[in-house]
Amino acid sequence: MKLVLLDKDTLGELKDIELLNEFGTVTSYAYTAPEETIKRIGDAEIVLTNKVVIDQHVIDSCPNIKLIGVLATGTNNIDIPYAESKGISVKNVAGYSTNSVAQHTFAMLFNLLHQLNFYDSYVKTGKYTESEIFTNLSHSFEELNGKEFGIVGLGAIGKKVADIAQAFGANVFYYSTSGKNHDNDYVSVDLKTLLTEADFVSIHAPLNEKTTYLFGENEFELMKRDAILLNLGRGKIVDEAALANALNHNKIKAAALDVLENEPINRDNPLLSLKEPQKILITPHIAWASMEARKKLIRLTVKNIKSFLE
Repeated sequence: MKLVLLDKDTLGELKDIELLNEFGTVTSYAYTAPEETIKRIGDAEIVLTNKVVIDQHVIDSCPNIKLIGVLATGTNNIDIPYAESKGISVKNVAGYSTNSVAQHTFAMLFNLLHQLNFYDSYVKTGKYTESEIFTNLSHSFEELNGKEFGIVGLGAIGKKVADIAQAFGANVFYYSTSGKNHDNDYVSVDLKTLLTEADFVSIHAPLNEKTTYLFGENEFELMKRDAILLNLGRGKIVDEAALANALNHNKIKAAALDVLENEPINRDNPLLSLKEPQKILITPHIAWASMEARKKLIRLTVKNIKSFLE
């Protein structure tokens, strides 16, 4: 069979990609622009994509497609109903990044909470060598123990984050954006209650009609003035202009984002020009991408292809 991998660079350097060779001829592209998609798919029967859009026009222009393998959990970039109407199978990969995203959530939180960038700079710029005392308490930090930890979206990742937060002694509660996820280990609350009571708000929800711009000016007004927001769900869950305004006017203490409305980030994004840049921590959508998670992603993709071919 002919396989085409449209955006190999989104997986990094992984030898495990060679596992795809057992299914036939594999053609890989580092990155595929929208205008290149149809030509590059050509007569391939299996198309593998992470973020490249496969819509009705692409499907109609590439009649040999039999399987679209999504190298991610989210399938927003695929017109699934139309694909299925054409007899094309669409298979995504779920559960591969739970540990990775949960770990990154706390890496970002602790960076902000402990002011690590400030203290690292304090030592490396030589200021510590000039100190008359052994420590520096100019930037205080607090413990998670005893704090209120609110989670928006209690799927597999949200549950993992909840378990870790509880292990640190936090009081954990959650808001289910779908209304479908219920967990007896934690208290379910409405969004208003979560926002008004939480010291930390951690977003792990999918993007859909209910969650698009779920966090805007009104929501930031409800939050505690010393609250920290974490978004490791989807970028458009948070109105970034409203977030920038909230940070600039001290409506919340700080925020950490691994996902953004536009990726890569736009040069004119207001979050890049805050009055106090240390209030925001941004990483380029890497929370999912531990080495273990990416290897698991490839293995599960191989499993999906085998399942389709059986």
